[in-house]
Amino acid sequence: KLKQTLKTDANGEAKTSFTAKNLQRWSPTSPKLYQVKVATAKDQVAEQIGFRNVWVKGEDIFLNDKPIFLKSISFHEEIPQRKGRAFSEADAVMLLSEAKALGCNMIRLAHYPQNEYIVRMAEKMGFLLWEEIPIWQGIDFKNEATKEKAGKMMAEMVMRDKNRCALTFWGVANETQPSEPRNAFIRHLIETTKSIDTTRLLTAAFDLVRFNRDRQVFVMDDPFIKELDVVAVNKYMGWYHPWPISPEKATWDVAKGQPLIVSEFGGEALYGKTGDADLVSSWSEDYQATLYRENLEMFKHIPNLRGTSPWVLFDFRSPFRFHPTNQEDWNRKGLVSDQGYRKKAWYLMKEYYDGK
Repeated sequence: KLKQTLKTDANGEAKTSFTAKNLQRWSPTSPKLYQVKVATAKDQVAEQIGFRNVWVKGEDIFLNDKPIFLKSISFHEEIPQRKGRAFSEADAVMLLSEAKALGCNMIRLAHYPQNEYIVRMAEKMGFLLWEEIPIWQGIDFKNEATKEKAGKMMAEMVMRDKNRCALTFWGVANETQPSEPRNAFIRHLIETTKSIDTTRLLTAAFDLVRFNRDRQVFVMDDPFIKELDVVAVNKYMGWYHPWPISPEKATWDVAKGQPLIVSEFGGEALYGKTGDADLVSSWSEDYQATLYRENLEMFKHIPNLRGTSPWVLFDFRSPFRFHPTNQEDWNRKGLVSDQGYRKKAWYLMKEYYDGK
């Protein structure tokens, strides 16, 4: 226990530094947090903080001096069982407990900053966090007002959570197309972020991986990846993209020399529906399970793979999902149904993460 008495200057500020012996660092397996209190004669503020180190070397991500594989999942800030937003501490516990049961050590908070209950509870429960703003696909990258607004959003997110030890990644974009206006736009976000916080890893999710038939490998052409600490890829093999080669032969040559995360993969299934395990149009749990098996097989052949994050934990409401029988305004890619029931693919992902 450390205690210091400080005196404020003319601006009402006081600074101090000290050395703490035998400091226990925060990690997913041991999410140690320390209590900090700042008090005056008439008021006091209490906070919990944690300490940890994270960095990249070559194709590896290190946490507290040890390489780590990111066992992630994404979820929206909503409770599907009641068709409403997640807004309370109890809601945060529900979402994060399901991720914990799956064996996750990281959450990708897609695709926007989620409420502080989720961030703080994730820290207490031992989850690394990837936080991002909604820079996705159809953004007008040439519009200066849009760029400035995005920069403000980024700054507000970083300012809010820069002292949360769970925060590991700042995400600056999702599924964008290469162009000079886009590059300038994202650089502005990176510069804005670094002006506030230089201690987190910068990433973005791309969806331009393609199969090179001459080389018989998956490749990606986007030079901007060199400006990021960690490269992430969204690729829906077996759902939006048919297999050009069998999964056991599906090798990747993407972001060589950098850590790579498969930040989205998966497919839709209606809970309780059975059908042809090899037919994508069956919308069955059986096909979704096949799809997961095949993707997990492919992951064995990505040499710099340092994390995966299936899309998505729960089925969620979406006005763009029109199928009258299988969707009815729901995105059915969840590993868990809108009623909270685990689909067959959940158990495959659980086994994969337990083995990591």
